Amino acid sequence: MKRLKKASRIERINMRNGLLFTLPALLGLVGFTLYPMAASLYYSFCRYTGLKPPVWIGIGNYEFMLHDRLLREALWNTVYYTVFAVPLGIITAFALAVLLNAKVRGLAFFRTIFYLPSIVPVVASSVLWLWILNPENGLVNAIIEGFGKILAAVGLPQINGPGWLADPHWSKPALILMSVWGVGAWVVIYLAGLQDVPHELYEAASLDGATSWQKTRHVTIPFMSPYIFFTAVMGVIGSLQYFTQAWVMTRGTGGPVNSTMMFSMYLFQNAFQFFKMGYACAMAWLLFVLIMVATLLIFKTSARYVYYGGR
Repeated sequence: MKRLKKASRIERINMRNGLLFTLPALLGLVGFTLYPMAASLYYSFCRYTGLKPPVWIGIGNYEFMLHDRLLREALWNTVYYTVFAVPLGIITAFALAVLLNAKVRGLAFFRTIFYLPSIVPVVASSVLWLWILNPENGLVNAIIEGFGKILAAVGLPQINGPGWLADPHWSKPALILMSVWGVGAWVVIYLAGLQDVPHELYEAASLDGATSWQKTRHVTIPFMSPYIFFTAVMGVIGSLQYFTQAWVMTRGTGGPVNSTMMFSMYLFQNAFQFFKMGYACAMAWLLFVLIMVATLLIFKTSARYVYYGGR
């Protein structure tokens, strides 16, 4: 009985010390996460400019969303970007990781080269891509036009580079093309995963006469599926919140003709340019619901294509 009382006292001391150690994190969670979320939810039901006290209007902000044409365009642009940018980024990163996993000379140099863009500040890389995609003197159009001259020399129709960010039909593909620039972090993740693929399986496949593509399809991809699943989830979440690159490259206008107006950009404009803080809060909660639904759908369907070796 005495030993039990002594143990209880130690447990209380451990509990107190544990709470003291976690108190800063708990205060941060309440002050910088839970309270702002609760305030945002309340303001989403109010007419609130941030300068005057909020006025309760019920679901007025949510009703206004149904008639907001620019909101629908921003939502379409964001979904368009997510549907194309995430798969393209995964395929590019996976292909680069497979190539960089080969035993060739200068491998460390190539790995560094492909990883470097992912640590460049987003604003700096956006300014760089403004020049790369410049329709008059940009690098991409110079390469396309050089290739077009070769086609013209052999009698084929000459091709010219598009207007990219100056053309509403090419502005979103321009942002998607730019997204490939930052796949270095995913390449590192895939490279780590490729180290865990059992070599015995490749040897067994070789004995069965499997080609390189068959080894990749039936051995590499199934073992890499948890890594691909992880990057797909993170990619979708990040793409639905896409903001900085589009804001910098269009100078915050979302042009041309709102073709690059992303959901987060329109949310930012409503909050800090139009001072419709209540409406911006309602948009933030809509974005939260969209991200939750997209993430749950990916998790629900993951059992069909994600393979865990230990199960």
